[in-house]
Amino acid sequence: MAIEDKIRWNDKYQNNPIPDTPIALVTDFAPRVAGKKALDIACGMGRHSRYLASLGYDVDALDISSAAIQTLQAIPYIHAKEVDFDSYDLHIGHYDLIICTYFLKRELFPQIISALRDGGLCIYETFVYHPDNANSPSDRAFLLEPEELRRAFTEDCMILYYQERWAEDMRGAKTMKASMVAQKN
Repeated sequence: MAIEDKIRWNDKYQNNPIPDTPIALVTDFAPRVAGKKALDIACGMGRHSRYLASLGYDVDALDISSAAIQTLQAIPYIHAKEVDFDSYDLHIGHYDLIICTYFLKRELFPQIISALRDGGLCIYETFVYHPDNANSPSDRAFLLEPEELRRAFTEDCMILYYQERWAEDMRGAKTMKASMVAQKN
């Protein structure tokens, strides 16, 4: 397990304010999904997992942070598990809905598609590289290139929604983000 990542994320979740409301894409699209098996990748403190559980989803909530996973342990319909995505493989054909927000590991793109059941949805939102970003990861490896997310899913999925846009965070900092909803063919 990447111990440095675990320590960093544990510290962040314990010492910084984290948004607790789901992003609009999740509230707009999650209620429309036919099945009720969901995966929340890099779930953090579980804002999306909690919302999905409130809709009746059976949610696998995965994160490297033991501090984050611990807060989700006793919540009905949430199966929280500490994982390192450098070595964890997603279950093939297992999910009706997969959510991934503000986490980028390109090697997971094919796994996400494989983990979706036919007709399942992937909701993905994260940062896009732009030289004027005010608040995004400093390591360019953790930033999408323009249109990269759409290209990664186009072959095996129908893109239901895609937008790259400027957005403000809780502190008013502007950053370029990509938002996508893709349905597996």
